[in-house]
Amino acid sequence: GRRRLVRHPLPNSLTPLIVAATLGLATAIIDGAGRGFLGLGPPDPRTPEWGTMLTDATKFLRIAPWLIFFPGLAIVISAIGFNLLGDAIRSALNPSSGRR
Repeated sequence: GRRRLVRHPLPNSLTPLIVAATLGLATAIIDGAGRGFLGLGPPDPRTPEWGTMLTDATKFLRIAPWLIFFPGLAIVISAIGFNLLGDAIRSALNPSSGRR
C-alpha cells in the first residue's frame, strides 16, 4: 500500500511540479512588473520594483530613452530564463523525451 504510493506516483509527480514552479515564477515576475507599472505595486514608493522603474522612466522617455530599456530588459531576460530553466528541467527529467 504505502510503499507503492511512495515508490511510483511521488517521483513521477515531482517533475511536473518543478516545471510548473519555474513557469509560475516567470508569470509572477511579469504579473508583478505589470502591477507595478499600473501603480498597483508596493505602497512604499522607495521599494525597488521593475514595473515602477518602467513607470518612472516613461517621464524621461524623450530625454533619456535608455532608462526604460534596462528594467524592460531585466523583466524579459528573467522571464525567458525561468521558462528555459523549466524546459531544460522537463527535458532532463523526462525519460521518454527521445534523447539519444
